[in-house]
Amino acid sequence: MLAYLVRRLIGGATVMVLVSIFVFGLFFVLPADPARLACGKSCTPELMAEIRHTLELDIPLPAQYFRFVKGIVSGRTYLAGSEAQLDCAAPCLGYSYQTDELVTNLLKDRAPATLSIAFGASILWLLIGLSSGIVSALRRATWIDKFSQGAALAGASLQIYFVGLVLQFILVDKLGWLSSPGYVSPNDYPMEWAQGMILPWLTLGFLLSAIYARLTRAGMIEVMSEDYIRTARAKGLPSRRVNFKHVMRAAITPIITVFGLDLGQLLGGAVITEYVFNIPGLGKLATEAVSNVDLPVIVGTVLVAAVFIVIANIVVDLVYMILDPKVRLA
Repeated sequence: MLAYLVRRLIGGATVMVLVSIFVFGLFFVLPADPARLACGKSCTPELMAEIRHTLELDIPLPAQYFRFVKGIVSGRTYLAGSEAQLDCAAPCLGYSYQTDELVTNLLKDRAPATLSIAFGASILWLLIGLSSGIVSALRRATWIDKFSQGAALAGASLQIYFVGLVLQFILVDKLGWLSSPGYVSPNDYPMEWAQGMILPWLTLGFLLSAIYARLTRAGMIEVMSEDYIRTARAKGLPSRRVNFKHVMRAAITPIITVFGLDLGQLLGGAVITEYVFNIPGLGKLATEAVSNVDLPVIVGTVLVAAVFIVIANIVVDLVYMILDPKVRLA
């Protein structure tokens, strides 16, 4: 098990190195002049020179990348030796000239909102999706199955911005059952935090649970037709044991894969959800950075999203190993 984990960690680290090279090259090498892009419309030669010096764009490219990686590992210092010296602790992802803040600080401020959305919604869509799919598979061709799959089809066909606005209009504006969506610190205001997150959780939970319900139902029906399942039933094993120990264990594999990818993407920024409900998360930060051509912030958000996806895939591999020991040999 340890050797398997080490191989996956080495693979994840290799992917992150390649991603860092690609992202650095995409945003700092391909543009004709990154300083000009960061300068904006009201730009002067003096201001451009200051930006190039602050962002250390006036040194050779290999040295820029080395300092970029060194900053992630051990931190770095901008404008060393001057009155405006700025120390950036590891992991240092750069300095935003437009906001006059360290990218790491911006990410730390926005990450809790995105984490709140992702983890709360993922619990909800797993509970709804798995339970609905299991019931549909065990009650196949009944009215329960037809109703459940009809609701799942409707949920899979709708978009977040439509469902979110409709739910907000009904549950908040008209009925007053829920508070207006928003984000506050759960450490300072736990009740207000939960109330502000309920609507985003319900929206994402309803839409994504539809996919998981269909996946669960299809996977269980396929596994129930296998010979070893029929053999287990013929030997007189209880249906509950067959369904939950053998059928679910085999059918849950593709669900784990999809869940890892969905959760990793959400942790990197739930862009549409954050904009619909005006929640200041990583997704909103990324789109604001793109609008303002704030290259260091764009690089930081892309790397953070890549880290979440890599970690989610490693966790999925570990879960595979627990469910199927043969995976350790892969």
